[in-house]
Amino acid sequence: MTKPMTKTQLVAALAEAMGADRKTATAALDAIAAVVAREVAAGGTVTLPGLGKVACRERPERQVRNPATGETLTKPADRQVKFAIAKSLKDSVNG
Repeated sequence: MTKPMTKTQLVAALAEAMGADRKTATAALDAIAAVVAREVAAGGTVTLPGLGKVACRERPERQVRNPATGETLTKPADRQVKFAIAKSLKDSVNG
């Protein structure tokens, strides 16, 4: 198994693909991340063409168990971020 691509490596690849410098690629990547985070935090969904969809999902209050003690606790309602992989990405990986 290979190591995941770091932000530095991603910025370098993005700069090369854009034909721009690393400063511009870093700004573009940071702007995309900020927009996605802001939209999902507000309860929205963001579709990244060719990659997938990032969405926020509400989870109801539920009973959970502490594995160390076996004690049952009530966990309050919260929100969870979900990422659904695009079919085109699945096909390119498996094809």
